[in-house]
Amino acid sequence: MKLSSTPELVTVFGGSGFVGRYVVRALANRGYQVRVACRRPDLAGFLQPLGNVGQIHLMQANLRYPDSVAAAVRGSSVVINLVGILAESGKQKFDAVQFYGAKAVAKAAKDAGAKLVHMSAIGADAESDSGYGETKGKAEDAVREIIKSAIILRPSIVFGQEDDFFNRFGAMSRIAPALPLIGGGSTKFQPIYVGDVAEAVAKAVDGELKAGKTYELGGPEVKSFRECLELLLKEVGRSKMFINLPFFAASAIGKLMGWLPGAPITYDQVVMLRTDNVVSAEAEKAGLTLEGIGIKPTPMAAILPSYLVQYRPNGQFTDISREEG
Repeated sequence: MKLSSTPELVTVFGGSGFVGRYVVRALANRGYQVRVACRRPDLAGFLQPLGNVGQIHLMQANLRYPDSVAAAVRGSSVVINLVGILAESGKQKFDAVQFYGAKAVAKAAKDAGAKLVHMSAIGADAESDSGYGETKGKAEDAVREIIKSAIILRPSIVFGQEDDFFNRFGAMSRIAPALPLIGGGSTKFQPIYVGDVAEAVAKAVDGELKAGKTYELGGPEVKSFRECLELLLKEVGRSKMFINLPFFAASAIGKLMGWLPGAPITYDQVVMLRTDNVVSAEAEKAGLTLEGIGIKPTPMAAILPSYLVQYRPNGQFTDISREEG
């Protein structure tokens, strides 16, 4: 942990998103000056109480506009790129945000002489059939080409109070007579607590991770899609049937409805569900994991009850708002 009388400036792209707010808190707790670069700083005021007065600064930047990216990086010693989208919308396309945007951040960091920490995802692969996975993979290649010393972090699905996975199915459990098991529910995940992801990012900023390496981050348990939903139902105290939704049927639904705002599933997400989302044996062997950097992963049972309570029959519903990137 670094505490200095002359705090370093760290720029965080996507600091107002789900993972970002935890990263900003972790950095502020370590004494860094934090510049949060996001598209809508007017909606990110909730971040400032996470640090001392004057410690967290908000700045407008859009990864589709390289000049704004360069301005946000200026004067920083470390740059963190957390920006990612799970579904395309309007001008927010996978290529524009996750590939070209990542290249713009890496180039700006190199020009500023700053270190780079890049958030990717397990399943990133430039040859992936998924637009999400493909652009995440292409971004990793581009980042490595621009800054060989960049640290890349690949988490499995991330859970926490504002997550998209458990909250989505928790809300569905309140109104739907049954929950869908896409592809039979056999896809495996290794859910990781958002606070642990933030701690890994902060350790990278502290200089405790190896430069030029890619780390895969997963929690202490590997669970199938079905097992995750069973755990969810146990926590919310509801009994629901499961409906097996074969991949071909889920793909058709994704193609028909995936373009709608707030669609339950997109075609691209169905493609991603065809592949397990767990830490690889190679990363485990090399120690490029959460445990390998000295972080004890937090089990789901320690966190899920704190926010899934709102989906119980007599629970108090809380509106969770967030702006990504």
